[in-house]
Amino acid sequence: MRYHNITKDDMLNGDGLRVVLWVSGCSHCCEGCQNPITWDCEGGLLFDASAKQELFDELNKDYISGITFSGGDPLFYRNRPDVAELIDEIREKFPDKTIWLYTGYEWEAIRDLPMMKKIDVVIDGPFVKELLDKQLKWRGSSNQKVIDVQKSLQREDKEAVLFCD
Repeated sequence: MRYHNITKDDMLNGDGLRVVLWVSGCSHCCEGCQNPITWDCEGGLLFDASAKQELFDELNKDYISGITFSGGDPLFYRNRPDVAELIDEIREKFPDKTIWLYTGYEWEAIRDLPMMKKIDVVIDGPFVKELLDKQLKWRGSSNQKVIDVQKSLQREDKEAVLFCD
């Protein structure tokens, strides 16, 4: 997996103070995307042991609520195995930290991925420039949903349950 940045003490990409991993690779290529530089799966830096340690050092801080995966798209096909493995490790080492994930895929397409069992919140759907709304919390366009993953998975119909702060 490759990444572009690790943002520390972030308050914009999830609830509380967070660390954000901006992964490389995205096939959605949404018009008006705020991070088109992250689309190239060969761009950025190799996510190595040093980068992982940087994430873990941040997650070790009491005041950090959790991690947010963004990009690019953490669920871009080349990212899925590494993101899933990292989520497993984070959930094991930091069980009290929340895991948020931004993706251009819609809930119906990703809800059955095994990694969803360990994610707290997903912001789903492609960014749609015509639906841009700067008043929205944690998302850019009104088609995107902020989903409480665990409550959604508990529903028999697996319908998305929206996260409320």
